[in-house]
Amino acid sequence: MKVRDVEDSIVIDATDLVLGRMASVVAKHLLNGERVTVINAEKAVVTGNPRFIIERYKKFLRIRTLTAPWKGPIHHRRPDMLVRRTIRGMLPWKKTRGKEAYKRLRVYIGTPEFLSGVNAQTIPDAHVSDKVEAKFIRIGDISRELGWGMRR
Repeated sequence: MKVRDVEDSIVIDATDLVLGRMASVVAKHLLNGERVTVINAEKAVVTGNPRFIIERYKKFLRIRTLTAPWKGPIHHRRPDMLVRRTIRGMLPWKKTRGKEAYKRLRVYIGTPEFLSGVNAQTIPDAHVSDKVEAKFIRIGDISRELGWGMRR
């Protein structure tokens, strides 16, 4: 990524942000023509009973084409790809406007070196601490349950 792209983009730290609430704000920025970079994607949270959330994701992974499973649908296990897919669901991605918006999105696991000095924003309305005693699970934990990082 070029330095110019970092200067022009909005950098959002996903640490302790509820995934859906964060994704809706990011999607709105993208549709307004802004570049958005999301860092620490593995630290975003999904609220609800962790056991049921993992069960739902595993059920989703079983959806495939019986004749040629390698042709799709493709289900990702990496945290950054799960966050990207969630944001894509809030964009009109089959239309030109949505495709252009989706191209302006960058999502990273952790904080890359070239973004280490950048002051990242957060979204106060999406913070998990606002929900008192809410059960939640992090995207990184969901990814590990789905098999991400097991090959190393």
